[in-house]
Amino acid sequence: MKRFIIVLLFLSIITASYSQEKENSSTDGNIRIEELPGVVIKSAGKDFSVYLPDRNPDKDVRALEEEFIAYDLGKDYEGYETYLVVMKTDKGSLSATYNENGKLTSVVENYENVRLPSSVIYSVYKAFPGWKIVNDKFLYSQKEGDIVKKEYNLRIKKDKETKKLVVNANGDIVKGI
Repeated sequence: MKRFIIVLLFLSIITASYSQEKENSSTDGNIRIEELPGVVIKSAGKDFSVYLPDRNPDKDVRALEEEFIAYDLGKDYEGYETYLVVMKTDKGSLSATYNENGKLTSVVENYENVRLPSSVIYSVYKAFPGWKIVNDKFLYSQKEGDIVKKEYNLRIKKDKETKKLVVNANGDIVKGI
């Protein structure tokens, strides 16, 4: 009987190890980034407060957005027509406006000297070879759960000449001054 239980235990361990999914070695190691849905922060009566976090590669931007998602408004908004929440870090700020029901109406984020997405860097260096990015600002705003503005204001320099660029999140240069 003892021998039967040991054999049964051994066979169950072997079959469980073969049931594990093996990694496909044909992938190139890149992780595909998918568009994440909006985060419902809270229910305000029949409405929902929706916030769309950005997929910015800068850890400070993501940390402030995660702190905002975790923020509990509680009953602080009661008695006001609008309620403003401001969060700041060394690199930027996030300002959120709530209505009298506690529903999130708008979010404005402003950051300086953040890590830029590769699409933005690639398009700038492709359009302006030999130039260096010396300063950047990231502006991101939403209204009623829809993205209104998502752009990078860059200052580039080559020798003693400087230019200002506005680049959207896809890397398209919108304006060059």
